[in-house]
Amino acid sequence: MNASNTDARGPGLGLPFLLAPVIFIAHFLEEAPQFVDWFNAHVARGITSELFWTVNYTALAITLAVVALEWLTRTAASAVLVVAWFGFLFFANAFLHIVATLADGAYMAGLVTAVLLYLPFYAWVIARILRTRRLSPGVTAVSAILGAIPMLLHGYLIIFRGSRLF
Repeated sequence: MNASNTDARGPGLGLPFLLAPVIFIAHFLEEAPQFVDWFNAHVARGITSELFWTVNYTALAITLAVVALEWLTRTAASAVLVVAWFGFLFFANAFLHIVATLADGAYMAGLVTAVLLYLPFYAWVIARILRTRRLSPGVTAVSAILGAIPMLLHGYLIIFRGSRLF
């Protein structure tokens, strides 16, 4: 009996998946010099630089945990978590950067990494999950949408209402 018959885990996402934390770090480093000022220009109840870093370090810790869980377990549950978390962190955040840039008519800090790294990486994750058949297309879509909703709502409030979700 070969190992694939005894391993109950599904196929993994492969070594490129380990780039997720690096991609996230690249993004928040691009944002760092200007994001707090941009945010505070849009929302009266602004944020501090310390809050910016706390939020990003927390998101990095969650990203590392999601990557580790997926790498070690390769279950349907870990795949749902990957799709939802990166739907929030990469897909919806990239959408926020694109919409904010269009709405403001000016570059929003983080746009370059959002477009060049977040969107292609998330597309690769979704394609890989679907190719491995660990999740059905329907479960993948629902997971992506549910994951993205909080960031999309937060972005809408910031850009168009001058308020924030949290």
